[in-house]
Amino acid sequence: MRACPGCSAMIDHALPFCPQCGVRATPAEATGSQCMSCGSTVQLGHDKFCATCGARVATSTEAPPKPKGTATFSASGAAGAGPVLALIDDAGTIKQTFMIEQAETSVGRIDGDFRFPADPYLSPMHAQFSFRDGQLFIRDLGSRNGTWLYIDAPYRLQDADTILIGSQIIRFRRLGYPGPHPPEADQTRRLGSLTPNADVAVLAQLRADGSARDTCHLSPGRTVKIGREFGDWLFPFDQTMSGRHAEIRGEDLEFIVIDDGSRNGIAVSVRGEKPVKVGQKLLMGDQIMRVEHL
Repeated sequence: MRACPGCSAMIDHALPFCPQCGVRATPAEATGSQCMSCGSTVQLGHDKFCATCGARVATSTEAPPKPKGTATFSASGAAGAGPVLALIDDAGTIKQTFMIEQAETSVGRIDGDFRFPADPYLSPMHAQFSFRDGQLFIRDLGSRNGTWLYIDAPYRLQDADTILIGSQIIRFRRLGYPGPHPPEADQTRRLGSLTPNADVAVLAQLRADGSARDTCHLSPGRTVKIGREFGDWLFPFDQTMSGRHAEIRGEDLEFIVIDDGSRNGIAVSVRGEKPVKVGQKLLMGDQIMRVEHL
């Protein structure tokens, strides 16, 4: 038995990979007769490719090939070799950095190039980074809890967007544009609130099962402030929300979300592929990452 270099679990010394975290347990210098991709036995100097997985077998004069999407971990995050992402804690302190050297790099709890096996909120295969033409992109891979991109500027809400404010997941839905009311058959004037006379969108606070707990309607030109202590829509029980956290500002028939100087920021759920800029933060499961440089 030996201790895994990745998670310290005790594993059989004959196993090339740790069954708990997936990290290679066999030292590189002892793998001359093993495939560097899958750990199967190969004949060094005779086999050109692994009969099990098809990976190219490294010779004594060439470095072993890296699988597609490999993330190289670095303590320094030196610039110039590829995009560098930092894993940070709630205070913004860097816990670990890693470099993306391939066109595509995946993140997950069980599978992927960058794994967090202890994170119960992360899907087995959660998200994928892509790097092309000097730009980094993020795509959610159908995860249960979504991939969140923190905004660094006012963001124009699109129908079905979900935003993260504190610990509250809030969905934005359009209700349609107001139109003329049909004439009443009875000429008696009807009582009712005249202003606003129509709502065009609604914000819904979502529970874990996706159902709506509370709603806030939006009318043309209306601005709604959200916070723990101050605003139009309050969440006094949410300690991760700032006293004044966000503002949903109505501009004609459009609505823009703006950070109101909050401590934890505002994140928007990633739909499709989204570009990520230097300094921008992402949330996947319980993991917060920040792009250090491209």
